[in-house]
Amino acid sequence: MTAPRWIIHLPTTLTSLDGALILATALRDSLSHVTAIDFGETTLSEEDSQFLRTRVWCDARLDGAGRCRRRDGHAGPCGPAGEELPPIAATGGAEEAPPVV
Repeated sequence: MTAPRWIIHLPTTLTSLDGALILATALRDSLSHVTAIDFGETTLSEEDSQFLRTRVWCDARLDGAGRCRRRDGHAGPCGPAGEELPPIAATGGAEEAPPVV
């Protein structure tokens, strides 16, 4: 039997799904060297509806090495990039991230 994996729930001050998606992407891009974090399994939820989760990335295995980095439910073939979100703007930490356009 394998040991259970632990989940870190990281609340934010963000008030929109777009802002949370941008932050999740920024965390993945800046912490991808930390092998203990499985960003492919990232999900988002509203604070009062944590049982309703939104999957962020497709995460399908690619031929060769790596996993699909496109958004979950993307159109077209999987790939290392594609429907990437822009990096989060510096906001001082407490303000809302800019919306994805």
